[in-house]
Amino acid sequence: MKKFILFLALVSVLIASAVFAAEPIKVGYLAGLTGEFAPYGIAESNAAKMAFDEINKAGGILGRPLELVVYDTKSRPEDAVNAVRRMIESDKVCLIMGANTSSINLATAPLVDRAKIPQIGTATTNPLVTVDEKGKLRPYSFRICFTDPYQGTIAAEFAKNTLKKDKAAILHNVGSDYAQGLREFFIENYKKLGGQIVTDEGYRDADVDFRAQLALVQRSGANVLFLPGLGRDMALIIKQARELGLTDIDIVGGDGYGEFMNDIAGNSMVGTYWITHTNMDDPDMAPVFKRYEETFKEEAKEFGNVTLAYDLAYWSADAIGRAGSTDGAAIAKALEETKDLKLKHFTLTMDPATHNPHNKPGIILKIGDDNRSHYFMTVEPK
Repeated sequence: MKKFILFLALVSVLIASAVFAAEPIKVGYLAGLTGEFAPYGIAESNAAKMAFDEINKAGGILGRPLELVVYDTKSRPEDAVNAVRRMIESDKVCLIMGANTSSINLATAPLVDRAKIPQIGTATTNPLVTVDEKGKLRPYSFRICFTDPYQGTIAAEFAKNTLKKDKAAILHNVGSDYAQGLREFFIENYKKLGGQIVTDEGYRDADVDFRAQLALVQRSGANVLFLPGLGRDMALIIKQARELGLTDIDIVGGDGYGEFMNDIAGNSMVGTYWITHTNMDDPDMAPVFKRYEETFKEEAKEFGNVTLAYDLAYWSADAIGRAGSTDGAAIAKALEETKDLKLKHFTLTMDPATHNPHNKPGIILKIGDDNRSHYFMTVEPK
């Protein structure tokens, strides 16, 4: 028995040695490691590294190790474009993961199409990321998240039918593709349900004082405030709203939510609702969050980004394996043909006509008295 165990150990060492002696398969990752969205980007790059380490320890893909090539977008599309050029021309990546904002993937889509290198967004919910304005599929652009039309529908139905709120106010970033898309679909669906938009106010990227807009919300008689924003902006808005006395109005937002918002807004976040892809209470994700904490010596606070990036890394590896090569066109075909792939937070089947996940459930979170997000309900696609 001891000889057999020693034999297995030797085989494992030989396999690992063979994998790491082979030329690595380079995969790019676009992440905002600095700038406004750094908490999201750091969580994603860490989770992808952790997943690739696990895959490599298990033997890699096609007999080769995976190598993650991470570039900091600085949360800006122009920096992302430069990073993608370097990934394609210098690093020779066969696939690009990230980013987590629609504006970045919209900016990089022409580059990956020309180079025939697939790119998969994590939280890139704008429909135009994968299908252009004329309805034409972008052949090398994919996503692992749901889209703004679906997310906007969930938000509208939740506000009107679950919360029973019939007068909505909206406060949005006029320069954000993500915010504009989510806002548009919320308005369309909320009105269809018989709800009234009583005020629709905008702000710009650099704004930190939202009291003027919130005063208009207060005077409008709204009983629900929809925030189609990202991170810091929404936290500041919520904090200032409560300070102005908007304590009875329900607040609903999308997957731009991040746990770091609770550090900014404190107890003002309690009772707010967020539509997203996963939740910290998911038992299937618990081992991943634990490994993340052990590996990086910090809590997987931005659990949504950790989840999306971790599962994206495994989906990417699966597609490379099924493609049987590092050819970008072959990998894109494998991504498009993904069916019933069991990931940690859902089972993935791609819609080849849109490059969107088919029937991905939406999760609604509620901020509890402990100032942490908790699972509230699941919304299954109709």
